[in-house]
Amino acid sequence: MIPELAGHLIHAGGKRLRPMLTLASARLFDYAGEDHVKLAAAVELIHGATLLHDDVVDASSLRRGASTANTIWGNKESVLVGDFIFSRSFELMVEAKNLDVLRSLSHASSIIAQGEVLQLTTQKNIAATFETYLQVVRAKTAALFAAATEVGAQISGRPAEEEIAMRRFGEDFGIAYQLVDDALDYAGFEYALGKTVGDDFREGKMTAPVVFAIERAREEEKPFWRRVIAEGRQEPGDFEKAQSLMERDGVIEDTFECARDYTQKALDALSKAPDNEYREALGDLALTSTARGS
Repeated sequence: MIPELAGHLIHAGGKRLRPMLTLASARLFDYAGEDHVKLAAAVELIHGATLLHDDVVDASSLRRGASTANTIWGNKESVLVGDFIFSRSFELMVEAKNLDVLRSLSHASSIIAQGEVLQLTTQKNIAATFETYLQVVRAKTAALFAAATEVGAQISGRPAEEEIAMRRFGEDFGIAYQLVDDALDYAGFEYALGKTVGDDFREGKMTAPVVFAIERAREEEKPFWRRVIAEGRQEPGDFEKAQSLMERDGVIEDTFECARDYTQKALDALSKAPDNEYREALGDLALTSTARGS
């Protein structure tokens, strides 16, 4: 079951952004060994394990355009195989024999779990603020992006200031990436998003578009948001109404604009790294990934 279920997740595809960041970061600093490949695999395995667990928590039925593992094998099986994949990632980390790298990736794993819990506590809470949303994003998404880029500098033996710069690049890139993802949940297409459009709405997640929409809602519209998000009582046409209100109030475009701001912060941090083809590639990757809504 382990290779079948894990293979289903891996073969479903995905952008492989996080391992790409690790590989490129190491090459950015002229790393000449092979351990960056193990670390890139560890980063992707951590991400894969969180996806298996996420789909159980969110009761998702679609991931990367395919049926989720929990809908095929079941929730118990998905959680247990997710645990196995997570454990395997630590075995790969240890093989690199670098305590700083192990510390960064293990800390990121802890932060991701905290982000999952924080998201659960803010779900359906229409009083949640944009600052609270950013707390969730920094933990749930940006922490692994940050660790993925930081370990490239660490394994290359770079000074602390360059490690910090790469960590900031990854964190801001991760925030921008999640902002775009959350905007696309209301304005995108399933083939671009890799999951069912409107999932966040149906689950009552307080993502940036919802936070902005509630903040800008007219008095007579507030009961609508309370019913569909806080109470979870959704009717046919509610998602389309939410989209219409967001379009009227410029919510989606403002979310994309916020993503562009964080992308620029990421590029500013990256400018402190050596000027070579890998820095250019990382910059292009950040720009391309966060331009999905354009």
